[in-house]
Amino acid sequence: MPDKVSLTIDGRTVDAPAGSTILQAAQRANIYIPHLCHNDELKPYGACRLCLVEITHGKRTRQVASCIYEITEGLEVKTDTERVKNVRKLVVELMLARNPKHPAIRKIASKVGVEKTRFAVEIKGCILCGMCIRTCREVVGVNAISYKSRGFLREVATPFNESPTDCIACGSCAYVCPVDFIQMTEKNGVRTIWNTEFPLQKCKKCGRDIAPEKQLEYFRKKVNLPENHFDTCLHCR
Repeated sequence: MPDKVSLTIDGRTVDAPAGSTILQAAQRANIYIPHLCHNDELKPYGACRLCLVEITHGKRTRQVASCIYEITEGLEVKTDTERVKNVRKLVVELMLARNPKHPAIRKIASKVGVEKTRFAVEIKGCILCGMCIRTCREVVGVNAISYKSRGFLREVATPFNESPTDCIACGSCAYVCPVDFIQMTEKNGVRTIWNTEFPLQKCKKCGRDIAPEKQLEYFRKKVNLPENHFDTCLHCR
């Protein structure tokens, strides 16, 4: 199998490592393709559909999500055709109907030429990109949150909308969310996320808050660390 693959993106010849997606190849060539659900640390998912492009193989032309489509030798990609632009505008309008004010969505809307949505605005906040769910499962190794319901009623939630028993309050879901939907606060030695309070462990030397007790216990057991490994913060070690 060759180490590199040669393809054409918007008339430019681009070489990228074999196994790369169209989006990754375009990023290497500084070719802009809008996206909100892609992160190199997560498996490609293709949720937001903003990264849609048009590909041609032989006589066949079709649209694919560039973040999940693996490049092949001689592939021809177009990122800015009328069909692609129309689909992107529709996707952005749907996002604006759920979250009309977030800077990340407004920035993409401006780039694709959308000023407002034609759809009824019912603010949900979440754009259902799934990055929080995938981060919890793939990176942290926990399954504390997931999708609930289908269609327009679909949302990210904890099991039965109750306090998540598997959540370790690491906050990874909040950090990775592209639209800042997941709220996490810290006050008086407690971190609150998913409507659940998690006590923070304090350094036994200086009294600083280190991290949620449940998070530290999870990682201590995962890598078999001594019982007192997280008794002190980094400043006091």
